[in-house]
Parts: sequence; structure tokens; C-alpha cells
Amino acid sequence: MKKIIYSFLGMLAILSSCQEPEYVLPTANRQGITSLTAIFVEGEYAEKVAVEYKISDSSVDKFVIPIPYYYPESSDNETEQYMSKFKVQAELAPNYQLSPSLGILDLTKENYFTLTEPDGTQRKISISGIRKKSSACQLLSFALPDLGVTGSIDEETKSVALPTLDELKATMATYTLSPHATISPDPAVENIDYNQPVKFTVTAHDGTQAVYTVEKKIPEKINYGYRAGSESLAYTIDLTTNGMPAVSHPSIAVCGGNLVVNYGDGSTPIYFNAATGGTKLGTVNLGNATATGSVTSDTGGNMLICNYAQAGESWSLYATNDVKQEPKKILSMQNTTSFPVGSRLSVTGDISSNAIITSAFDGVGAGSNQFIRCVVRNGVVGQPEIVTVSGVGYWFAMDANAKVAYRTTEVEDGYFVGHYNYNDQLNYVDGASNTATSALGAQSDGSGWGYNNSIVSTTTFNKATYLAFYAVGYFPQWGMNSIFYLYDVSSASGFSGTVDATDILKMSSSVKSYNAAEPSEPRTGDILLVPSTNGFKMSLYYVDNTCKTVGCYNFDCIKK
Repeated sequence: MKKIIYSFLGMLAILSSCQEPEYVLPTANRQGITSLTAIFVEGEYAEKVAVEYKISDSSVDKFVIPIPYYYPESSDNETEQYMSKFKVQAELAPNYQLSPSLGILDLTKENYFTLTEPDGTQRKISISGIRKKSSACQLLSFALPDLGVTGSIDEETKSVALPTLDELKATMATYTLSPHATISPDPAVENIDYNQPVKFTVTAHDGTQAVYTVEKKIPEKINYGYRAGSESLAYTIDLTTNGMPAVSHPSIAVCGGNLVVNYGDGSTPIYFNAATGGTKLGTVNLGNATATGSVTSDTGGNMLICNYAQAGESWSLYATNDVKQEPKKILSMQNTTSFPVGSRLSVTGDISSNAIITSAFDGVGAGSNQFIRCVVRNGVVGQPEIVTVSGVGYWFAMDANAKVAYRTTEVEDGYFVGHYNYNDQLNYVDGASNTATSALGAQSDGSGWGYNNSIVSTTTFNKATYLAFYAVGYFPQWGMNSIFYLYDVSSASGFSGTVDATDILKMSSSVKSYNAAEPSEPRTGDILLVPSTNGFKMSLYYVDNTCKTVGCYNFDCIKK
């Protein structure tokens, strides 16, 4: 199938290359040089884009590219050593020409070129660069851990609501800021009384400032679900600079304010700040657990870790609420089937109270339609059951495997399952009969062949039940980046249409790709919905090995 697709797209490329060039008239709002892109040519970040500089006024004669002071911006890696050797590319308006051709430039000095307009008019221009300090000065998270209070931040009003009316003792706080920003006074080093409003000044690396007010206040919520318009991209992370191997099946979890990324190749999972992303903070203490399978997390902040168990081997599940503490084994079973298990792991609910844990069997060879289910009641993990699903066909291994997510913590409320080999559709399965009763069809534009429609996660937030669905893009090098979709599945009815055109769809977005090459098999990823402990925010995390990215979107339910 994929060979046919490759051949077809290759023919299209050949036919396109045979067309005659067309003269395009310049437009009034797009003249001259519209952007300059600086690309590293040496060192760890060779071929990575340092900056794409959009030019608003192309009538100037001197173009100065603002190179980030650090790269990645959240790191402490200064860019000074690279300034004398950057590959520079220009985007020109139609029928403009630049000579001589751009290439590798020393941006510490002015580099001169001739810009020729469509009518033949010429002018001399220069291109240079300057290291620019970040102006970001956001307070991204704020909490009083000793008092069990997590603040809710309103960026528009620069205010932080501590959702409590209790008398608070003076205490220290934890917080996260924009990279290289500072805060004054520093609430992490001095005890502060929060019974009255407290002002904090956040100062960016370049000196830009923002003042936030922290006060006891219970924000008013909207009646239901997340607030439309609150959707915001928090960050993306380039995994090509964070050790992603050529062959992997990545999964993610959130634990103790950390975003854990497991590559599934047996290496130790790494973690980042869940609020800000940025650079790798460390590696997870696995103890006796092995990470050849997957990780995931529940709504109570517990991370689950499982191994990849072949037929006849033991499949074990470990749990922890701290990436630095050794996880504890909560379940072990002998894999008596003929299929391996563990490449995909899901949990709905909180294992400290009520939850449902699932992991689908990889259908190597003949294909599978079974998964492991563990029901947790009052913090007690029940015996694992093997569930057989009807009406969804058979799934196969790794990227062709299924992921199963229950709609709620009640078995009878059903579950969602998708996989690559059954019409690229997303299925809803009745919890009592384990038979598919409805489905969302593949992408309405016919592009489902190029996506792995199989990754799901569910959670409840502000009285609404949400389903996140991740379609891993098989061909990001052709512009088919991965896409996530978010649905309201508070009711089992209305699950109809296509994955991108249904009444229950709340939002969708493609993700940024850091991979220009053809991805390696298996092409897979993960998605995770996590509500905040204070109930005012929900985060959506995603990862995949085709775009080689991990990222986060945030949503809130605060009434504006």
C-alpha cells in the first residue's frame, strides 16, 4: 500500500516539474524580501532553524536577523559561537531576484547583495545578524505546595487566583517562568503571607517586565466544559535534540509537574517541565520497572509504567507519583496469549480511587481484537481480564496496534478504539456487549490513508467528558503533519460523521514537525488529557516519532 502511495506521489512530482513556469505579478502587500531564515550549519544543532525572521518593511536597505541569545531558547546554550557561520535563506516576493545567491554568511558583519525588482530596478542591501535576548516575562505556574494550593493564572489581567478562603500561614511557593526570566520578590526563597494580595515583578532576559498580583480568590467557572477561546499552545519540543532513537514507539505521562517521555526502546524515560517544556530536566528512577513498553498517567498524578511482554512472558505494571522515587509494582500477569502486549497503555480515572487500565495486544501476524482490562475500585487494582472486541476488525503490531480508552471509570459507559487497518475510523464500543455501535469515519478530504488514526485519551473536566484523538502523520516530509482532535463525548450519542467533521468536535490542530526526512517504522505516538488538581485548567499533551515532537495545549474553564 505504502509503495503504491510513494509511486503515485512521485508521478505527481514528475508531472508537476514538467509544467511551464508562470509569471506572477507582485502584490502591494508582499514586496521584496518577506522573510530571512537562519540555519545552523555546525555543532549539535546543524540544519536546525535558529530563527525565521518575518520582514514587515522590505523597503529598508539593512536587514538585521535577530538570532536567539540561547538555542533552544529554554537552554543555557549561547549562540555566540555560531554567529560567524549561518546558512541564510530568503523568501522573495514574486519575480524579485537577489544576487549573488545566499549561502553561508558571517552574521557578525554586513553582507552585501543586489536586490532586483520585477521592473529591473536594482538596489544594494546588506544582511547581518544580532543576538537578541528574550522579551518573554510570563508567570506560567504558581503553587503553595505546603498548603496544597495551586494558583490559577489569568494572563490577560496578570492575576493569580489562589482558590481558597482559608487563613493561610506564611509559606514558600513554587513557580515556573518564561526561560531566563526572574521574579522579585522570589517566593521560592522567602516565606510570604498570602492572606492579602501580593505583587510580583517578572523580568525578562532583555529587561521587559510584567507585574502579577497573587491573591486568595475562587475564580468563577463557566457552567460546563472548557471556555471556547481559551485554547492555547504552551510549547513544542524538538525530540531530535533530545535523544529520540531512529526506531521507537513513544508514550507520555505527567507526574509531579513533569512531562515524562518514554521512547519504548528500553532506554530510561526522560522528563521535562510539564508547564514550560524547555530542556530535559533528567531521567526517571525506574527501580525494578522496565520501560520497554509504555508509560501513561491518571488524573491523580500517578504515572504507570509497563514492559513489553512477548507471548509466555510476564507483563508487569508499576506506579509512582514522583519521577525520583522508585515505582511500586501494582500488577503482574503471565501473557498466555500468542500476542505481545505493552506497546500502548491507557488509564481513565485515578488509581488511588476508581479507574480503568487498558493495554491492547499487538496483533503480530494474524491480527488481534483483544486487550487487557484492569478495573480499580477504591484504590484496589482488580484482576486483569482479557476483553475481546467485536465489530472493529483486527489490528496488527506497533503502529498498526490499537489503543483503548474508556469513556468514564464505569465499564458500562463503553470505550473508544481506533487502529490503522479498519477503514481508518475511530470506533465507540458498547461496554456491556463489547461490540462497536458507532464510529467516526476517516478524514473527510480522503487523506486518511496518510494518517495513523489510532491514539486516544479521555478525561472529565468541569462536568464534561472529553476524548482526545491523535492522527499520526505518516508523511510529514510531504506536509502531512500529525493532527489532534478534541471531542465532547459526555453523551454516547452523536458519535457520527468523520473524525474532522462531526457535531461533537470542539477543536483540532496540526502539530509542528522537526523532521524533514522520511520517518522510520513503526510510525506511532501518544496523546494524553490531564485536568489540573484545582479543576480550572486542562492540558493536552502529544508526542510522535514521525514529526519527532512533543507538545502541550492548555484550556481553562474560567468565566471571563
